[in-house]
Amino acid sequence: MSLKDLRTFILEDDFKITYLNNKIDIINYVKIEHFSSDKIIINYNKGTIYVIGNYLYVSKLMNDELLIEGKIERIEFR
Repeated sequence: MSLKDLRTFILEDDFKITYLNNKIDIINYVKIEHFSSDKIIINYNKGTIYVIGNYLYVSKLMNDELLIEGKIERIEFR
């Protein structure tokens, strides 16, 4: 396996979202459209995600990944 193949294997391009214990981990998002303590809107390559709740905040923010925490009431895919 070449170095380029290894990098492609490690750095995934697929969009992923994981929800566990009032935390949402989003990988390979495009941009944060809106941010407030009760609603966060995130664009990804095939649509938009609305995270609705209370006391929402981003606890990890990277170029390709973010972690949202707080009292999450619902997640909408549009």
